[in-house]
Amino acid sequence: MATATALTFGGLEWIPQFVDSINKDTCLGCGRCFKVCGQKVLALMGVNEDGEFVDEDEDEDDIERQVMTIANKENCIGCEACARICPKNCYTHAPA
Repeated sequence: MATATALTFGGLEWIPQFVDSINKDTCLGCGRCFKVCGQKVLALMGVNEDGEFVDEDEDEDDIERQVMTIANKENCIGCEACARICPKNCYTHAPA
């Protein structure tokens, strides 16, 4: 499979880096990345004290904290805005 490439407005070659993973152990759940992503790629999810994701159906009292997750990976355009705004460097990206 060939790597996806694009051109900037100025005609320079650009290789999109698509979101691959988010480190839930270092994520603060601050939402900065969610606000900067215009493609609806991300969503907050609750995590219990054991570090396991809590389903929306479960008791909210089980939620220790919230972390960002990749909800719609297929919507990512590879701009890396999420990683640039993340204060904890939680993101891993990769070319297509």
